[in-house]
Amino acid sequence: MPVLFAASVENAAILLDLFIMLVAAKLMGEVFERLRQPAVVGEILAGVIIGPSLLRWVEPSNSINVLAEFGVIFLLFTVGLETKPNAIFKVGLHSIVVAMAGVILPFVAGYFIAIAWGGSFVESIFIGAALVATSVGITARVLGSMGLLDLQTSRIILGAAVIDDILGLIILSMVSSVSQGEVNLSGLLKTATAAILFTAFIALVGSRTMNRLSPMVGRLHLGKPFFTLGLILCIGLSAASIYVGVAAIIGSFLAGMALAEATEGNNEMHQLTAGVTEFLVPFFFVNIGMQLTLTVFQDPSIIAFAILLTLIAVVTKFIGCGLGAAGMTSREMAQIGIGMVPRGEVGIVVAQVGLGLGVIAPSFFAAVLFMAVATTLIAPPFIKILFAGDKNYDPGQGDNNETDVSDTFSRIG
Repeated sequence: MPVLFAASVENAAILLDLFIMLVAAKLMGEVFERLRQPAVVGEILAGVIIGPSLLRWVEPSNSINVLAEFGVIFLLFTVGLETKPNAIFKVGLHSIVVAMAGVILPFVAGYFIAIAWGGSFVESIFIGAALVATSVGITARVLGSMGLLDLQTSRIILGAAVIDDILGLIILSMVSSVSQGEVNLSGLLKTATAAILFTAFIALVGSRTMNRLSPMVGRLHLGKPFFTLGLILCIGLSAASIYVGVAAIIGSFLAGMALAEATEGNNEMHQLTAGVTEFLVPFFFVNIGMQLTLTVFQDPSIIAFAILLTLIAVVTKFIGCGLGAAGMTSREMAQIGIGMVPRGEVGIVVAQVGLGLGVIAPSFFAAVLFMAVATTLIAPPFIKILFAGDKNYDPGQGDNNETDVSDTFSRIG
């Protein structure tokens, strides 16, 4: 009996944490929506307020991290549902160029600024690797709430972010190997090849397979058969992604994309998915805010480096990815540049790996953490401004799903 009681108390404490997080996220999201700013900014600031930085009502934990991971998985699954494979393939070359430019410039700049600040070789390449990251979840949330996921620039951002994630994880693997005094080129090559083949296979074959299976799925006696299939595919491909060496969000995005055409016009599928996403996504963004502990910035030199690193992170992604979209209009180049700026959880993961290996100082860790959260807060208002003129965008050519996109994401935003 005492054991059961202790378990009940622990469960109650977890539920209370989740209750506080959800209420804080929704309240702050409402405040920022009334200020005509993206709700995601309010949700992240809610995490800063209730987390270790200020009120200390909620502390980061494994349970919260798991729920936050599910949040971003379902966010990217929902984005995938609104992203038809053919639309991504049409901007494939643009996405590759944008991704490459968005990797090279930030990495080089991050490395040299860390060296100039007195960092070691290993610390500096970890800083560079952290600046390479792109958190597609932030941009996708803002564009989705505006009903603009069908724009060409949005497709380029999504495609480039997927490529960035693969390249970033490969770089992180190389950096981790260097920090331990060894580089397993064979292992890195296998991981890179598996990641690329996995992504290409699902993108190319997944949609065709689901289109052929959709009539059979519709005849199943299961309650909500398409939604059930979506859940299975989302979780299954998320797990498979991790095993092949890429982030789970890549698998969930690909799962949604594979179902995008098979469930076209299936409002029930989109509504049910949006309901799950609306519940889970706030935990992801609040958890990002909770990672920032303000007490580490008592040293003015850490504050100075964190601000400088943030400026470099914004400028290098904006310029690098913007130039990668050369040939488009200046406004579209700016949209793509700012859309690739948020580092979010990906930058935090890189910093945590470096700290866990004992190869970066706590001061550098704090600066990277600040940069990851700051770029996540900085980008959404500018995304909203730069895309504001496209609110009445008409996809045209018979692709009239603008209302569906808006309705789906109004529940999330």
